[in-house]
Amino acid sequence: MKKLFLFLAIIASTTLFAQSTDDVILVQSLYGKSKGDIIKDYLNLPEPQATAFQAVYDNYEAERKALGQKKMQIINDYAINYDKITDEKADELAKNNLKNNVDFEKLLSKAYGKAKKAVGPINAAKFIQLEQYFQTTIRSAVQDEIPFIGELEKTKK
Repeated sequence: MKKLFLFLAIIASTTLFAQSTDDVILVQSLYGKSKGDIIKDYLNLPEPQATAFQAVYDNYEAERKALGQKKMQIINDYAINYDKITDEKADELAKNNLKNNVDFEKLLSKAYGKAKKAVGPINAAKFIQLEQYFQTTIRSAVQDEIPFIGELEKTKK
């Protein structure tokens, strides 16, 4: 029961979180700086590269946030249907989640191409590497709070 409460609380807070402030605040709470500041400090780009990169980054962030919203909708759908999941709903959720993951990877690839033109391959690779680290950390934290299908039923017995 405790895990269910935590799960629902995480879902509710994560949804509000994603809608209002995104995972930027989560990164800030973990690292003491905003995500943008961490990336800016890590890349340490001189002008005019810094300005060119900022345009790429801002575009990337707008698209990433939209994908994050879709991910939160998938998680919410899972939470709402968890105790009555059917084969059809499980299939729908899995397909939506996989598509979201593919879309995110496509976005990273596109951002890399644009960043490479703006700041060169090494700096673009550094950006992608750091972004993947952030996303993996965030995904792991969220996944740790979401029970597997059928997990809560096993703990009731």
